[in-house]
Amino acid sequence: MRKNYFAKLVKYMKNVYHIENGINKLTDLRVNPTYDTAQIIKLVLLFFLLRIKSFNELNLMIKIMNSENYFLEVQGYHWSILLERLLKSLILKV
Repeated sequence: MRKNYFAKLVKYMKNVYHIENGINKLTDLRVNPTYDTAQIIKLVLLFFLLRIKSFNELNLMIKIMNSENYFLEVQGYHWSILLERLLKSLILKV
């Protein structure tokens, strides 16, 4: 039964948000990565979808992480900027 809900959730994300096109364009500077960047980003987004209660909570988490200097750079962009741009594009498409 849970597999059915998970499959529906993934299908919903693909059909409504159409984020695969943008995710597949993301790259990082790893040489011979074990996993594609797109696979990692999809898992992270799924985690956010399941665990974050609201966009306000996510925004607060981003501000806290920025103030504590946690960072991940992908092609020279700070991870919070990438996440913020992705969220804005998701919100605009809904």
